[in-house]
Amino acid sequence: MFDSFPRGVSEPMDRPTYHADFRRVYESGIRQLNKLERGQNFKERGFASWEAFASGEWDRAVSLIQEKRDVYARQFREAARLNILERRLRVVEFPVTPYVQWELFVLRLRVELGDNIKVLDARKISDVEKYRTVPEVVILGDVAMYEVLYDDDGNAMGANRFSDRALIRETSAGFDALYERGNDFHDFFDREIAPLAPPAVTY
Repeated sequence: MFDSFPRGVSEPMDRPTYHADFRRVYESGIRQLNKLERGQNFKERGFASWEAFASGEWDRAVSLIQEKRDVYARQFREAARLNILERRLRVVEFPVTPYVQWELFVLRLRVELGDNIKVLDARKISDVEKYRTVPEVVILGDVAMYEVLYDDDGNAMGANRFSDRALIRETSAGFDALYERGNDFHDFFDREIAPLAPPAVTY
């Protein structure tokens, strides 16, 4: 699974170029978007909820997530208008990092609004990750695939773009197989996240 990915030929893109290319392909007639999220620590500067989380204001961080309700709802209406099925698989390591604990509260709102998100315990894919972790990718149909890139501090910095359709199909098949293994979001959240105490933040 994902065997060919490390050898794939890609085009590096900075963040603005990646976003522009993503938007162009997204609106080009694709029918599916798959996102595989593997990293456990990111920074989302400019997102009020994340800023509160990073400052140790947990209750405020959770309440501020609701500010994204209208933004997310518009995204899902646009996906429906374009007839795009969007799916996300969030891989979670244990013990759960403070960032992932916070992010799953954000994803809970997205699921409430109609997003198709599953969660996968990283311990359940040790067979797949024997030599390397699964890739952090966004796949748009069979047209484009982006390996999302972050700097050493966890800030988004762009993406590597892949256009080889055979590689995209192989990676999509890997995504499908892992998505089938994934946990229902609410079941996972209620079992593993809801009982946790507010995280100790060290940003």
